[in-house]
Amino acid sequence: MSVLKAQRIIDQIRGRSYEETLMILELMPYRASYPILQLVYSAAANANHNMGLNEADSFISKAEVNRSAIVKKLRPRARGRSYPIKKPTCHITIVLKEKSKSFLDRSI
Repeated sequence: MSVLKAQRIIDQIRGRSYEETLMILELMPYRASYPILQLVYSAAANANHNMGLNEADSFISKAEVNRSAIVKKLRPRARGRSYPIKKPTCHITIVLKEKSKSFLDRSI
């Protein structure tokens, strides 16, 4: 997906809790929200398995989208000509952290 399509969704979930992020992504009308939802599920599973973080107490501390390579293809057209198709791609990074006492004190 393109960077702008992913950035529109990532801006909505940055800094939110895990459960709130899941609700937002499930209700968003954009097609790009489903792959990002899968990415959040994967990040939570990795945080739980590798670091022992509880999913209920975690929030999205960092979410960013970076440009990647553009996939170039040729589409055949009439009279032996071709038309270029450029499919932009992106790298999405999501980092989960656990809420601590100091974070709860600052948010109140």
